[in-house]
Amino acid sequence: MYRGCYTALITPFNTDESVDEGALRDLVEFQISEGASGIVPVGTTGESPTVTHKENVEVVRIVVEQSAGRVPVIAGTGSNSTMEAVEMTRQAKEIGASASLQVAPYYNKPSQEGFYRHFSTIADTVDIPHIVYNIPGRTGKNIENDTMLRLAEHPNIPAVKEASGSMPQVMDLIARKPKEFDVLSGDDNLTLPILALGGVGVISVAGNLIPGRMQTLVENFLAGDIEAARAEHYALLPFFKGLFLDTNPIPIKYAVSRTGRVKEVYRLPLCPMSEPDKATFEQILKDCKLL
Repeated sequence: MYRGCYTALITPFNTDESVDEGALRDLVEFQISEGASGIVPVGTTGESPTVTHKENVEVVRIVVEQSAGRVPVIAGTGSNSTMEAVEMTRQAKEIGASASLQVAPYYNKPSQEGFYRHFSTIADTVDIPHIVYNIPGRTGKNIENDTMLRLAEHPNIPAVKEASGSMPQVMDLIARKPKEFDVLSGDDNLTLPILALGGVGVISVAGNLIPGRMQTLVENFLAGDIEAARAEHYALLPFFKGLFLDTNPIPIKYAVSRTGRVKEVYRLPLCPMSEPDKATFEQILKDCKLL
C-alpha cells in the first residue's frame, strides 16, 4: 500500500516565525513535480513539538488543499496524549488527509500494553489508515515487535515507520509480519538495507531536497535494479550522514534554504547550526553535487 518515498516535509517559517504559507505551497508543488509518492506534513521534521495544535491542523489543511488529491497526504497528528492525538487526527480526516502518522507517545514512556491501547484507540476512533512511528531515540522507549504485530492486526494500521536503528529488530519484524503490513524506513541511510530485508519505502528527510532521487532509489530496488539503487545509496551516503550533524530538521532546513525555497528560520529551542558544522555540511552538499 505504501511504496516509494514519502517526504517528511519541513515547515517553513517567516522571519517572525509564523508559518510561511506561500513557501509551504511551493514545497508541496516541488514534491509533486519531482514524483514523490506522498507528503508527510508536521512530523518531527516539520517541527511538530513547537507548532500549536491549531497550527498543526492548519499546516495539514494547506498541504491537503495544495496537493489537491494528486498524492497522498499522511498527516502528522501524533501526541503523548491519546485524547489530543484522536482530536487532531479527527480534524485531519475532516480536512481530507489520506492517512495519519502516529508517533510513539514520548516522555511519559508507556508500557507495551499502553502503546497498544494508545494506537488502537486512535485507529478505532478515526477511520483512516494510521502509520505507527517507532523512534525510541526521540521518544525514550521502543515499541517492541510483539506489540507492533498486535497492532498490525488492526485493519486501520497498515504500516510502520521504523526508525529504531536496530536491524535485528527490523529483520525480526519483517520475518513475522502479515503480508499486507508495510515496513517503511524512518532513516534515509538505512533505506537500502531495509528494502533489502523486505521493506517497501521510506518516510524521508532527504526527500525535502531530493525527492526525485529518493523516489528513484526505492523504485529501482523494488523493480530489481539493485545495482542502480546501491550506486545511488553510496552517492548520497555522505549527505545522509550529514543530516545528523545537528538535530533534525536543522541540517535539512538549512540545505533547502540554500535553494531559496525557504528561510533558515527555526523555533526555539532549535537554532541554526554552528558555523563549523555549517561549513562541513556545505562541503558535503557540494561534494554530492546537491548545490
